[in-house]
Amino acid sequence: MSVEQSQVAGIDVGGTFTDLVLFDAENRTVRLAKTPTTLDNQAGGVLNALDAAEADIAALDLIVHGTTTTTNAVLERNLCRTGMITTEGFRDILELGRRTRPQAYGMKGEFKPIIPRDLRLEVPERMNAFGEEITPLDETALAAAIKTLIDDDCEALVIHFLHSYANPAHELRAAEIARDLWPNGNITIGHALLSESREFERGVTAAVNASVQPLLRRYVERLADTLAERGFKHDILVMNGNGGMVSARHVSVEAAKTVMSGPASGVMAAAYTGRRANIKNLITYDMGGTSTDVALIRNAEPAVSSEIEVEYAMPIHVPMVDVRTVGAGGGSIAKVTAAGLLQVGPESAGATPGPICYGRGGELPTISDANMLLGRLNPARLNSVPGGPSLEDIAKVFEEKLGKPLGLDATQAAAAVIRIANARMADAVRMVSVSLGEDPRDFALFAFGGAGPLHSTAIARELGIPKVLTPSRPGITNALGCVVADLRHDFVNTVNRPLHMLDIDTVHALFAEQITEGHRLIAKEKIKLSATQEIYSVDMQFIGQTHLLRVPLPGPKPTIEDLQSRFEKAYFDRFQVELPEIRANLVNVNTSVIGRRPEIDLSLLIDAAERKPTLADAKTGSRRVWFDGWHETPIYWRDHLPADATIDGPAIVEQMDTTIIIEPGDRAEQDHDGNIIIVLGGAK
Repeated sequence: MSVEQSQVAGIDVGGTFTDLVLFDAENRTVRLAKTPTTLDNQAGGVLNALDAAEADIAALDLIVHGTTTTTNAVLERNLCRTGMITTEGFRDILELGRRTRPQAYGMKGEFKPIIPRDLRLEVPERMNAFGEEITPLDETALAAAIKTLIDDDCEALVIHFLHSYANPAHELRAAEIARDLWPNGNITIGHALLSESREFERGVTAAVNASVQPLLRRYVERLADTLAERGFKHDILVMNGNGGMVSARHVSVEAAKTVMSGPASGVMAAAYTGRRANIKNLITYDMGGTSTDVALIRNAEPAVSSEIEVEYAMPIHVPMVDVRTVGAGGGSIAKVTAAGLLQVGPESAGATPGPICYGRGGELPTISDANMLLGRLNPARLNSVPGGPSLEDIAKVFEEKLGKPLGLDATQAAAAVIRIANARMADAVRMVSVSLGEDPRDFALFAFGGAGPLHSTAIARELGIPKVLTPSRPGITNALGCVVADLRHDFVNTVNRPLHMLDIDTVHALFAEQITEGHRLIAKEKIKLSATQEIYSVDMQFIGQTHLLRVPLPGPKPTIEDLQSRFEKAYFDRFQVELPEIRANLVNVNTSVIGRRPEIDLSLLIDAAERKPTLADAKTGSRRVWFDGWHETPIYWRDHLPADATIDGPAIVEQMDTTIIIEPGDRAEQDHDGNIIIVLGGAK
């Protein structure tokens, strides 16, 4: 029986804030909350956000949660003690990797594998690449290895055999034995999580999964128990990195899939918002306090990749929204290098002490401080501590630390900081689009995050992007992504055969198995759906190449000729190169099964009762703002804008969670959902 979704809460836990969006479809109301994240126990921040929104937890039909539990654990290496059992002779797979270096230019670098060498044990067993048994599994040695890892206080176990993707019989038997001996359920079987041929990537993915599995299980169980005590009667759903969601009851089994949960939810909200606005090709631009995330959306579908590497030698090859990150955020520190050059980032002032303008003890100039000096931010709203620094204090820091070494005054130094930051972020946007074979001029820029709308039009102008779409609540877009996310399950199976040797019936059978399993898993979730959709693709390469190219398919029964022609087209579109003399190789077969949830009315995010009848009524004042020179600029409060508002720049629109810049010569218009769409050069 499916659960009616009258009251749905989306909760995103970030590094600094926990954001909440609560939709009440029956009463057509929305509640918002932004509370500090409780880093020692994220469940506390979730409950604080629900309380801040005055939510009746017992009346909620659905809670969808984006978490940074696994992301932070991986990046900070705050992982559980984990052991690995692998094929004899292959214990060092995790360290040998792909013969790359931590630093491209340098003779040294430090790298520590997820699982240390003394906790990686070998047992005799061997399948070949065709799935034929070469060496039987030594069950006595396996049991001894398991007991050794238990005695070494390992909390999680990985079973990772060399060619298990071709024949998983040994891994399956090893798992049976392990379940009888291992003291808990934290057992990861390599092929079950990722059935691909590359043993390094498969091994690292399994190691990450096992290392974060106990952390995620404890967290979601604690959160579920606490919510149940407060009267919540249903399952919590957790965002996965692929942009879908899964029940908290099952999420820890494949914990590695939650590593990009936070960034993925923002991209899903962007795709949903763009589809409703009839702007389906978007480049998302999420600028926060320490970094900027960029992703590509084609035809309202985010780019999903199984080739994500979250840091050096840590590939997590499960399908995740393809998000790229650059170290430039509102707190990025500006400095003059020993060579006399102005540099912005990647070091950040963070949330503590933060930029100077926060009034919490920050002493170094940042992007946020530059925006403050240039009049783009409102000092009365941002200066959060009584008796904090004045604009004159910030100007002195800019003049002393940046202006004097560069021969600039404080205003010129702040403007230079903004230009360099914009150039860095524009490069990140350019690299994402170009690396995927797309021209940024064919897309609109979707600006969100607390700082994104401050810089979006400048970045769009740098790249020739014609439009910028700013959603109604940019600072809580990730929480909105939790509300609008669909159920989604992704499947990958390795074939790894040249097309001229391929049995196409095997490919059709794999697609059929993936479809059946996807529908089975979605049917287990008691969530009301409006439709179910399948997306098919294959990963291919020319024989002799290393990297894979994702090739979309229209259905689950392609022909050999169809695979060849589609791969050649995809390869040419990406690289503008034809290689007709080299044969193609089919590596992986992929299916995504998506359960679409009912529509959410995004126009409810801005209370219609708050809107004013005219643009003049929404104006709160004016101030001098720097746009290659000082302009007296009108300031508007977004919630008060009339539904049909049209604003010609220069102008600034302020709201609870961000500030939007409309540069001279640009025109901003609102659509039916309250999105502000800025057309560059569109002013009359």
